[in-house]
Amino acid sequence: MALSWSISLRHVQRLITRTAILPAITRAQYSDKGDMHPAPPEIQEPTIPPYEEKVGEPLHLKRARLQYQSRKRGMLENGLILSSFAHRFLPTMTENQLALYDRLINLPSNDWEIYYWATGVQPTPQEFDNEVMTMLKEFVKNSDRENRTIQPNLH
Repeated sequence: MALSWSISLRHVQRLITRTAILPAITRAQYSDKGDMHPAPPEIQEPTIPPYEEKVGEPLHLKRARLQYQSRKRGMLENGLILSSFAHRFLPTMTENQLALYDRLINLPSNDWEIYYWATGVQPTPQEFDNEVMTMLKEFVKNSDRENRTIQPNLH
């Protein structure tokens, strides 16, 4: 014999309200900074290690590292832009251009800055306003209307 469950929506709402599930779900605890779930005071934010230029790195290893770092940005927009840019330009970049690109993608602590500079939303700081940034800005314009919705293959 099959059991038949017949519970009305109103009955469920009363049950949730009475058992304090609903008040716990709808009540948000905000800190003074506006964080919905602030970290306890004993927890410290992790620090980003300082950028260290890799002196004496062989060019083939530098290109491989920059290709990988261009793909793994943590933000889709930059992953698509930088991986496509690196795929096209890294093989022909000079040692100086590789160093400038390395600084560009590794020195700023916030990927949104790189995105805003490359797209022209914000002015590029003088320390990053160089020939590689000019190449990147031109690349971002996508004058040839290429499909850049997926990252290029590694090989």
